[in-house]
Amino acid sequence: MQNQLVSYLPEKTLPQVLKLLEHDNLLVKIKNERKTRHGDYMRLPNGKHQITINSNLNKYRFLITLIHEIAHFEAYKNYGRFIKPHGIEWKRTFQHLMLPFINPETFPNQLLPLLAKHFKNPKASSDTDVQLAYALKQFDEPNNKTYIFEIPLGSAFKLYNGKVFKKGNQRVKRYECVEVKTGKLYLFNPNAEVELLKENYE
Repeated sequence: MQNQLVSYLPEKTLPQVLKLLEHDNLLVKIKNERKTRHGDYMRLPNGKHQITINSNLNKYRFLITLIHEIAHFEAYKNYGRFIKPHGIEWKRTFQHLMLPFINPETFPNQLLPLLAKHFKNPKASSDTDVQLAYALKQFDEPNNKTYIFEIPLGSAFKLYNGKVFKKGNQRVKRYECVEVKTGKLYLFNPNAEVELLKENYE
């Protein structure tokens, strides 16, 4: 486990993380990138519990995702299986587990105020926190992805599934975008990652 995790986590966090993972029935697997999630937690039919984390995450997002999933395991262990997946029991557990890591030894200074704000009431995904998601993205390896809120109005963009859309106006928090092929209207979160296209779809 130690050898598996050491290259994915911020320096000096490994001993704390390994302490949280000291449980015979908890398995951690590192997976290739999945477009729809950073990680997940499940109780296996044999009674063991499994956490999976994407291998392509930067070390700060990897840590947050891993603690997010450990919080699911701890909440299940302490409160039983009938709690809501991201209900108050999980939120409190996630806050409690994450607090020791929110310091300058673990995270860069520019992330600390955003993390402090986020963990007052953690969401089901840090991606829904636009400011935090954007700040975390600055530590990713360079890629050709950008956020919807960064691209100009009327621009065409492509999703990982190949569908092409045109960006429209912002409605409260989300953007109205039209699928070019069908003309259907969809709403996108501002920090949905997309590939900006140079082609003009009029």
